Amino acid sequence: MATPIVNRRDLSFLLDEVLAVEALTRRPRFAEHSRSTFDTVLDTAERLAQAEFAPHNRRSDQEEPRWDGRAVTIIPDVKAALDAFSAAGFMAMRADLDDGGMQLPETIVQAVMAVFMSANIATTAYAMLTQAAANLVATFAAPEQRALWLPKMLEGRVFGTMALTEPQAGSSLADIRTSAVRQADGSYLLSGSKMWISGGEHELSENIVHLVLARVPGGPPGVKGISLFIVPRKRVAADGSVGAPNGVRCIGLNHKMGWRGTVNTALNFGADAEARGELVGREHAGLACMFHLMNEARIGVGMCAAALGYAGYRHALEYARTRPQGRALGERDAASPPVPILRHADVRRMLLAQKAWVEGALALTLYCARLLDEQRTAADANTTRELGGLLDLLTPIAKSWPSEYASRRTSLQFRYSAAAATRATTR
Repeated sequence: MATPIVNRRDLSFLLDEVLAVEALTRRPRFAEHSRSTFDTVLDTAERLAQAEFAPHNRRSDQEEPRWDGRAVTIIPDVKAALDAFSAAGFMAMRADLDDGGMQLPETIVQAVMAVFMSANIATTAYAMLTQAAANLVATFAAPEQRALWLPKMLEGRVFGTMALTEPQAGSSLADIRTSAVRQADGSYLLSGSKMWISGGEHELSENIVHLVLARVPGGPPGVKGISLFIVPRKRVAADGSVGAPNGVRCIGLNHKMGWRGTVNTALNFGADAEARGELVGREHAGLACMFHLMNEARIGVGMCAAALGYAGYRHALEYARTRPQGRALGERDAASPPVPILRHADVRRMLLAQKAWVEGALALTLYCARLLDEQRTAADANTTRELGGLLDLLTPIAKSWPSEYASRRTSLQFRYSAAAATRATTR
């Protein structure tokens, strides 16, 4: 069967012919790269996705993470794949060269992630979350915090999460209640619960960095009173060695539709033991840190949907090529052999609709990534501002449109596999 992984010909067309990604190498930040290095990165991603990610895609959904009240169990294939991902340097794709990263354009980063997402979205999610957390640490953390956490995250030794949502608040961050009380040594003790935290409990890495939104007592109400904290799952000694648990307790798993192989947790901070954290940036400025990176995160979510839709389309196309049913239009001989359903006009119509949707979604998300690269390397403030306005307009669309039309693609797939082929047999 043909691989569901994003077709390199499609990627190359978008990157080279539509987005002219090689032109980015003329900008100082990406001057170390060339079209050849971009191709090498994508070639490596394709091989690794095929060898380590795709084979356990189905199994990770069928044998989703389990919680026995003490520990989470995840199939071993997930750790093997993520270890290979980190060893190849992909965890550090967008990081600066000075930090040990590849310093790749966001356009290439998103193209690489599309390859892995289409092979296995659930396993890739751990890497995606860690990359986002590492980017936030690199951008906003104090020098000593960066020195402690960033190298380990870029090496894949420490994974990351975003702990925003709470049971009573949902996505309304103005209503979060988790508190953080400043201590004499400058650290904070956190208390509260977080819900829907992907990657919140596992043994895939030596530690987990939770980036937690919480309120410092005395701060203003609403979103203006939210601060951001680094709260590790396990405490770390001055020499960097991993120590005892840090009062972050998993109290259960959530079973979300889709991505069933990604552990999704309910977490409690400070219920059984002190959950000690460190402030990132200034008090009451936590949401600004999150929003600074929100465009990148939203584009990544859109790419998830685009990659899933693309993989589904590739499966559907292969099925239509190999599933015989009905006779060709105009064939009157009942003894003639059935033809693949790809030969039926209505099936072809639905496949072409799917193709347009998923390739359009891929193009849209990569275009937004290209705008990010231009914005971050722009030569003047006016250009930066103009690109920011365009991104503000397109990014919500890039997040939502692929999700909507990937779902429609799936609906068409179910329809033609049964109804459309049946109609063809009764002509």
